[in-house]
Amino acid sequence: MIVDHIKNASLYFGLHKRLAAGLRYLQSTKLEGLDPGRYELDGSNLFLLVSQYESKPVEAGTWEAHKRYFDIQYLIKGEERIGYSCLEHCQLGGYTEAKDFQEIVHAPGEFLTLRPGMFMILGPQDAHMPGLALTVPQAVKKAVVKALA
Repeated sequence: MIVDHIKNASLYFGLHKRLAAGLRYLQSTKLEGLDPGRYELDGSNLFLLVSQYESKPVEAGTWEAHKRYFDIQYLIKGEERIGYSCLEHCQLGGYTEAKDFQEIVHAPGEFLTLRPGMFMILGPQDAHMPGLALTVPQAVKKAVVKALA
């Protein structure tokens, strides 16, 4: 897991070619004007999901992980806490291959805050709980780049 500001994205270009392409896209695109939805960048190898929602209390959150994709979670508007845990310390539930969604039954996690311009890279070894309110729910707009590992 990596957390940083998009202005520092070039530090991570060497990690993986699709992560580099995703970070470059986030740096060069006016994301504020994108409508919620899915945007193909390189078919199923690299795509962008834009969403708008109300952040929620931690009690309403769900831990998850992905076996096939990296996530680059990028905050466009609002503030959000995201839970993080090393997958090897988690109790796993079922896996839905079609959605690349690994349910996490229990995770001993930490929580980090993302603000506009910040991103978090999560790999297949990382469990996460996105969409959490800092104190009270607020409107959030977020872009998530999905990069095939």
